[in-house]
Amino acid sequence: MNLNHIKDSVIRKEYERVIDRIDDGLQFFQAIHADQSESLKAVEFFTSHEGLLLNYEEALTEESRKSEFYNVGAHYLWIGDRTRQINSAHIEYFRGIQNPIGVKVGPSMKDADLVELVKKLNPNKVPGRLTLITRYGSKNVATLLKQHIVALKNVDVPVLWVCDPCHGNTETTSEGRKTRNFRNMMDELMISFDVHRELGSHLGGVHLELTGDDVTECVGGSEALQEHSLGINYETFCDPRLNYTQGIDMAFAIADKLSAGKKIDLRSRSFDATQ
Repeated sequence: MNLNHIKDSVIRKEYERVIDRIDDGLQFFQAIHADQSESLKAVEFFTSHEGLLLNYEEALTEESRKSEFYNVGAHYLWIGDRTRQINSAHIEYFRGIQNPIGVKVGPSMKDADLVELVKKLNPNKVPGRLTLITRYGSKNVATLLKQHIVALKNVDVPVLWVCDPCHGNTETTSEGRKTRNFRNMMDELMISFDVHRELGSHLGGVHLELTGDDVTECVGGSEALQEHSLGINYETFCDPRLNYTQGIDMAFAIADKLSAGKKIDLRSRSFDATQ
């Protein structure tokens, strides 16, 4: 892997350490011929989207032989933060399908509404049925995530907590272009890990908007992309995405956070767009 784009030498050394560990694991797999296993050659592919247009979703809904309803347009669907009102048509539709479902949870979510929503969407208390995808923004996450976890502590309904550090950190440049600051996204994700650990909860996943292409849509990251560079390769028609190197930055940060070995606080490093 080419790490020349990383301007901070400490971060580059940490990445090299992680890559060496991955390489050691791959060499071990090859040595015992585990890389020839058929299970490693198979790929499970799952699809997901926001269930926004109900007419579209209803057309993709079918009844099973057990008289249960499934949306066959995706394995997993989620409800947006703007369409998750308790008595909305979206909630009524989602509570009637058997697919695993998610709900985006933003700063406007009241504790009582969250409790009622969880009970309504998972009345049978099925593990894996309901995911809460939090999107507070880096300035709100410490307070609001703690508040919402505590609100559900005494509710006997299993939920999977997932962090979406992208949507709550969307901003607009002076030229009117939507972007996201990598530093803010990193902070929201790392704080989420800390809050869950503090409260005896568990962060079960991360929802990122990214691409493998070298787009210039989010500022910051180890290549220190700046606002004036956004126009170089700004391709999105909707939300700004992390590019290849920023996605790698995020992956290394998550790996480091979960690692039981040597720690390095990547939030203290030069991921800012001002470098």
